[in-house]
Amino acid sequence: MPRMPLRVPVSRLLGLLLLASLLSSLLGCVTSGPRPDPELDRKRARSHFNIAKDHVENGRIELALRELLTAERLDPADATIQHSLGIAYLQKGKPEEAEQHMRRALELQPSYQAARYNLSTLYLHQGRYEESIKHSQVLFDDPTFPTPWRALANWGWAALQLGRTDEARRHLEYAYDYNPHYWPTLLNLGILEAQQGNMDEAIRRFAAVLELDPGPSATAEANYRLAEIYVTRGERDKAVGHLRTAVVRAPGDPWGKKSEEYLRLLR
Repeated sequence: MPRMPLRVPVSRLLGLLLLASLLSSLLGCVTSGPRPDPELDRKRARSHFNIAKDHVENGRIELALRELLTAERLDPADATIQHSLGIAYLQKGKPEEAEQHMRRALELQPSYQAARYNLSTLYLHQGRYEESIKHSQVLFDDPTFPTPWRALANWGWAALQLGRTDEARRHLEYAYDYNPHYWPTLLNLGILEAQQGNMDEAIRRFAAVLELDPGPSATAEANYRLAEIYVTRGERDKAVGHLRTAVVRAPGDPWGKKSEEYLRLLR
């Protein structure tokens, strides 16, 4: 005798379907997890960024880097975080990583003046003079850049290193016209004058640097360069005095060490 098909009441069938739907919904919540909240991530990134700032101000660069990297994971499109990572890596002596993050900051925000200036300066120290000039020119052409003399000073020094002395003088003197108290401009002008044999003018520029008391390293360099001039003039006592000052002011700095070596030669 044939078996009759099993009939399930409609009300029971609807109940089973509703139960299956609820189970599926619950399982979906368990497996997919909560959806990310971009705004919350940005707030958390800013909190880590602020902690990093405190670490930097207190000289804890390694801890600052940890916080900044966490901030970057939470908000990778924040140009300020990228720039700060560049500065932190630069302080750690890692220029490649510094360049990477500064370039990323500019990709995210092309108008980010601090990132562009620091990238220009980084290229200057690396001997990548044409690249430095490119960014310096962008800054100088930007009427909103508040310190155009800094861009001009970088531009002038890069041109001097490339042997383009007329271009170097033009931009350094232009920088001086903007701000006669910016010591890098005065130092670079002194070097330019010394290279071109204008020793009295070079002495005047280096003396102006020392009057501004720019810090141990720059003070040592200006004293060393003054000593070089006085040696060529046969004024040994003046040269020794400047070298001794450089050693005292910056004993661990390369210019202090260079001055100490020069002193040994003069004894």
